This record gives sequence, structure tokens and C-alpha cells, in this order.
Amino acid sequence: MMFVFFFGEGGNVMPSRVKELQALGRITPPSWLPDNVMYETVMGSVAYGVAGEQSDFDVYGFCIPPKEDLFPHLRGEIQGFGRQRKRFEQYQKHHVPGAGTTGSAEEYDLAIYSIVKYFQLCMDNNPNMVDSLFTPRRCVLHATRVAERVREQRKLFLHAGCWVKFKGYAYAQLTKMGSKDRQGKRKETVEEHGYDVKFAYHVVRLLNEVEQILESGDLVLDREDSREQLKAIRAGEWTEEQVREYFTRKEPQLEEAYRNTKLPREPDEAALKALLLECLEEHYGSLEGAVHDESVTLTALRDIQAIVARTLK
Repeated sequence: MMFVFFFGEGGNVMPSRVKELQALGRITPPSWLPDNVMYETVMGSVAYGVAGEQSDFDVYGFCIPPKEDLFPHLRGEIQGFGRQRKRFEQYQKHHVPGAGTTGSAEEYDLAIYSIVKYFQLCMDNNPNMVDSLFTPRRCVLHATRVAERVREQRKLFLHAGCWVKFKGYAYAQLTKMGSKDRQGKRKETVEEHGYDVKFAYHVVRLLNEVEQILESGDLVLDREDSREQLKAIRAGEWTEEQVREYFTRKEPQLEEAYRNTKLPREPDEAALKALLLECLEEHYGSLEGAVHDESVTLTALRDIQAIVARTLK
């Protein structure tokens, strides 16, 4: 099964799936959301190049909420005092029937995050969020200039801390892999192979991804060697013991890769904050009155100090 998606560039941006699904009456997101989605990309098995006929459309992305939502002081709120309005963090909807535009009865699982939460999760090297930044171009459904700017700078989010995050996720998948408590098609798969091959392939995928990141500072989700390996696992060609042995063998190798990586040990928070503010200015226009620029304040204080010092001489 081959998935091909079309996206616009510059001012010719294709409508977001959120907007299309709202117009069809399939979802009822916050009224401001459909026109403010910046980025949507297909995730999961489609992005990894191992999708089958029954694969879902997992769509991740980010939006920019109204300015007063990100900067509540603009609507008069004082942090910690009185009633605080709930700030938007994400919009999620599962099993949304699509428009049938691909000739199939596609179904969407949507996860659209506030740009602030999205940046934070990417900066933390959350594996799902990192993957969403590095999806192949064929998987991008919708990308505005803001989204393109973030994708162009996506390597800035990567740091050595990815090993801790990815290892934790891989271990969680390894633990779930042997569970027999499944329903539907997953139950049939467990009964056929003796373990959950979907969890198994995620174990190997996560280890392969973090190895790429630590060694190259980059990530290609559908790399051919990894793609064929994952297909074999999903087809039940590996035993549960082989998957566990793979984890045991790779762990010390990745510890070594972690020690030797050229990636920074921690994220460059200042650079990522600057990128976030650039994106917000691109969308809102001037952020005057919304953001306090410390550099301007410090420069002014130094100028005052210099004047005072000259006066006292």
C-alpha cells in the first residue's frame, strides 16, 4: 500500500485535515483551531515505511492559539490570583472517518498541540514528537511558513538526552510486548505469534532511531535497512526472544554511543526560545507588550550605570 500526500509551499498551502474534517462535520474543535493549524504530518507505520492495508492515519501537528491564550496577562489575568482560564494544550480525536478522497475508508487519529507544548515536548526529546519533526516529506499534509521554519531548524531540538527518553520508551514497549491482554485484531496477532509484534517492532524502531540520532545528529525514519527489519518483525519472522536479545545487545552499544556523541548534553533552550518567538511573530505580528525582552532591559541598565559612573567621577 503506497501513501502519497500533497502539500503546498510558501503561500500555496493545502488546507489542513482539521479544517476539512470540521467542514464535513466529522469533528468539532475549538472555533479558532481550523484556521490556525500550522503543521500536520502522518505518523506511525506510514512514516516508518511499513504500513499495511489496515494501517491508520495517525496525524500529529501543532497550532498557534489566540495570543491571549499564550500570554494571559494581555486579558488582565494575574498568575496565581483569582480564576485562571484553562490554557489550550492539545486537541485529540480518535477514529475520525475521513472524506474518502483516497478511494478508501480512511480513519484519522488526530493530535494537534499548542506550539508551546509542541516545542517543549520536542525539546525534551519525546520520541513521538521528535518523529513528527523528522517525517519524510511525503507524509506532510499541511505546512505553513511557520511550520517550514521549524522543520528547517529541527536538528536544533536534538541533544544527548534523547538516549534516556528513547530507552525509557523502548523498555515500556518491551514490557508490554509479552502481555496477552489484547482485544480485536491485536488479540489474534498475539495468539498467532505468542507475543505482540506491534510492541516488538516499536522496541527495535526506537533503538534504531536513537542510534541514528546519537551517531549522526539526524534522523531518517524510513531508512531502508531499518524498514525491512521492522517489516520482518511485524510479519512475525522474529521470535519474542530475538527481540529481547536485540534490546540486551544494543543497550551497551547505545550507552557507548551516548558517551561519544557530538550532540550537546542538553538542549539549547535560548536558541529554541528565539525560534519559538520568531514563529509567534510570523503569525501574530509584533509581540510588543506580550514578551519582555531581557536583553533590551539589561542594555538599558548598563547604559544607566555607565552614565551614573561618569557623573560620580
